[in-house]
Amino acid sequence: MSDLNNILSLLEENRGFDFSGYRTSMLNRRIQKRIFATNSADLSKYKEYLEQDKSEFDKLIDVLTINVSRFFRDAFVFEYFTNQILQKLILEKKHSNDRSLRVWSAGCAAGEEPYSIAILIKDIFEKEKLSLNTTIIATDIDKKILKSAKEGIYSTDSIKNVKYSILKKYFVSQDSTFKLKSEIKDMVSFSEFDMLNKKYNVPPDSVYGDFDVVLCRNLLIYYNTDYQDIIYNKLFKSLSNNGIIFLGEAEVPSNKFKNKFNRTSKFSKIYKKKNGL
Repeated sequence: MSDLNNILSLLEENRGFDFSGYRTSMLNRRIQKRIFATNSADLSKYKEYLEQDKSEFDKLIDVLTINVSRFFRDAFVFEYFTNQILQKLILEKKHSNDRSLRVWSAGCAAGEEPYSIAILIKDIFEKEKLSLNTTIIATDIDKKILKSAKEGIYSTDSIKNVKYSILKKYFVSQDSTFKLKSEIKDMVSFSEFDMLNKKYNVPPDSVYGDFDVVLCRNLLIYYNTDYQDIIYNKLFKSLSNNGIIFLGEAEVPSNKFKNKFNRTSKFSKIYKKKNGL
């Protein structure tokens, strides 16, 4: 077994997370940061360091789950999603017997993405003078980042794509940070969930899945193709009929799943689940 695999095995044994599906180049690049920080000579010496200092596991997890996000990341795509997908979906529900709206943000990092969706939904509700039974589930593997997400306090960089009208309406300025108002924070439920969890296809907090929209943006790029298929299978099963999956700009459904989704536009990586599959 290679030194890298030994480290990943130790990590799974001690913290219960399986990072073996991550791309090897990414793992080596990020672990090098901890090798340097601990003055370890190489992977073998770093493994010895891990065995001696159990607190290092948390620091290793931190570098392996680096979370980079901001509100309304890829502004044009969010504009398209709002006007061509979300608003139409909500209006369809308004005229149907289905009065529920279910959204899952997978790999939610510090919460910018699910909170962005919550803001969009609330604005549409106000504009259309309606209300639906709305559930927004946001999950991540990183407990620390989830704690930060629940607090809803963000730096200037995180809100750089937020329009002034939205900033003024839903945030409170505190020194050099911006805090979300409770009317948006209360719309989102955060929980820990590993996308490679063998027991559950959907977050346990969601009970049964059946999501109208699943956002899984800039998460799949970290995994090799075999593990991507496992995740796509979960995402596919989690969606309602004609449900929408919102991917990152560098991501497309894998070969096993490309025929199970229709792309909604050439301008975005947003797909609709084919009905009846």
